[in-house]
Amino acid sequence: MSNIPQHVAIIMDGNGRWAQKKNMPRTQGHREGTKNLVRIMEEFSKHGVKFVTLFAFSTENWSRPSNEINSLILLLREALNQEINELNNKNIKLCHIGSLDKLDLDTRQLIDNCIADTKRNSGLTLTIAFDYGGRAEIVDAIKSMIRDKVHHNNVDEELVEKYLYTTDLPDPDLVIRTAGEMRISNFLLWQSAYTEYYSTTTLWPDFDEKEVKVALNEYSNRFRKYGSVS
Repeated sequence: MSNIPQHVAIIMDGNGRWAQKKNMPRTQGHREGTKNLVRIMEEFSKHGVKFVTLFAFSTENWSRPSNEINSLILLLREALNQEINELNNKNIKLCHIGSLDKLDLDTRQLIDNCIADTKRNSGLTLTIAFDYGGRAEIVDAIKSMIRDKVHHNNVDEELVEKYLYTTDLPDPDLVIRTAGEMRISNFLLWQSAYTEYYSTTTLWPDFDEKEVKVALNEYSNRFRKYGSVS
């Protein structure tokens, strides 16, 4: 593959359906979905991908049953505690976009500590989008510009991007969605204006190194025109 995306964003879908197919509780599907994260990041890095952003929890996911939400937050804590050493061993830098305001103090502190522990790593940058919504991000950017008294004549695309959560990240070249869904689900709305999309029917817990290669090969065979002609 001669054409490798610099930034891959992933909508991890199908954990609940994976569990239901196996007559397991939905929470077990989410647990299985976290087990392959470091291995998948390593596979992307091996192929030259520099940035991966995972859509872990949306602003709309708070409407789910409280027991599922509590399980997801507990799973987040477990994953961070268990994988922080592996992230450092793999030279992976951890970042977060979204809001942490609805999380308890201990969980927020744990996330902050993991980000601080990996900030000097120079390999792949793994960004977790937790309590993230594309519309909320744009609204927050507008509020921040108003707060900073930005004159309307100074507002352009470059300035807006400086106010987004992703100001330190390049726009995604490829968005992967698992479980066969064909929606963007309020994910990176501004940043994905010219992003290539790839959908696979594979459920997220079954998404493995082979699936990574298939997705990257699909991207490699595309020609990005950015509104122009070939």
